[in-house]
Amino acid sequence: MRTRDEIRAHSVVVVFTRAVRWLRGNAVRHPLLIDALLGALLAAPAVLAAASSHHPADLPNPGGVGVGLVAWVAVACRRLRPVPVLLVTAVTAVTLTLVVGSQQPALMIALVVCVYTVASGLDRRRIWLTATAVALPLYLAATATSDSSWWAPQNLGVLGWIGMAAAVGDAGRSRQAYVAEVEQRARRAEQTREDEAHRRVVMERIRIARELHDVVTHHIATISVQAGAARHVLLKQPQVADVALEHIRRASDTVLRELASVVGVLRQADDLDDGPVPGLARLRDLLGTATAAGLEVDHREHGTVRDLPAVVDLAAYRILQEALTNAKRYGTGSACLTVRYLADQVILDVTNAIGGPGSPGGFGLLGMRERAAAAGGTLAAGPGDDGRFRVRAVLPAAGKEQP
Repeated sequence: MRTRDEIRAHSVVVVFTRAVRWLRGNAVRHPLLIDALLGALLAAPAVLAAASSHHPADLPNPGGVGVGLVAWVAVACRRLRPVPVLLVTAVTAVTLTLVVGSQQPALMIALVVCVYTVASGLDRRRIWLTATAVALPLYLAATATSDSSWWAPQNLGVLGWIGMAAAVGDAGRSRQAYVAEVEQRARRAEQTREDEAHRRVVMERIRIARELHDVVTHHIATISVQAGAARHVLLKQPQVADVALEHIRRASDTVLRELASVVGVLRQADDLDDGPVPGLARLRDLLGTATAAGLEVDHREHGTVRDLPAVVDLAAYRILQEALTNAKRYGTGSACLTVRYLADQVILDVTNAIGGPGSPGGFGLLGMRERAAAAGGTLAAGPGDDGRFRVRAVLPAAGKEQP
């Protein structure tokens, strides 16, 4: 079993531990309360010393009680009015030193705490000006009331304690400023990441809108032509109407597959590396669809056919798709398509006779230009002097042409 002294020691440790935990937990939520308790602990020795210096029947020394009261008020109110509290405490300390002839420890500690508090909220220049304005009069008063020399440790100690408090306060202020700057940079970086993510979402939506426009416009134009032809020959030539309806069915299936492919891109992390993407490898299918829609295409290729970068391949396919759709809609029913594979480029040319007053424009040409620019190339489109409309796209293509 434990002895009575061990039990008392254990109780003291438990009480002290709980007190420290309470102070740590409430220091941020109740700083003024903590300052009041700290001031009371600081003033208690001065008051007790004043009470024990007289006979028990006498009243305590009012001077010691006053010093303890000033020290308590200074520490308890240091956060409310830091500079005025520091000035009052400094003036009181200098006055008492000159009157009594010695420094008051409780008041000196309170003064050091006040200097630290003020230094935590000022810039460096004002910190050291304030510290000098406080330390110099106190040093002169201590030197004038003592028999030691100007360089005595007890006199220089005043400068040392004030300077140390100012330095610690300055360091704390610098650290708080650094932490605040780091947090501000982190917030700005987070905001930048959010803005970039939002921009990418917007760009993705625009890309999908262009993709849907190209897919739907091309195949709906084909369906419209075939539906008109089927309606025209439905009664007189049912077999021809059946062929037209079959083309409509195929075009509709193609639209559905293209839409599924575009929507599938949204579920992939990389829309160019994951999953099939339309390219010039499907050019034969594109020409077949155009022929079924009633457009005769003279297709020519120069150079060696080779794999292109995914971005360029997709852009080339969509540009040709839109150009052939415009040729069918605004032309006379025929077009010439040329694909040239050069050492570092692929050149696309689509020309057709202009069949009427209308001409390609609007979002179709804009979409082709944007696709060419996104792939790092250029596109020119417009009527020529020979009465033909020409679309010419020059896209970069890695690799070397083989004879």
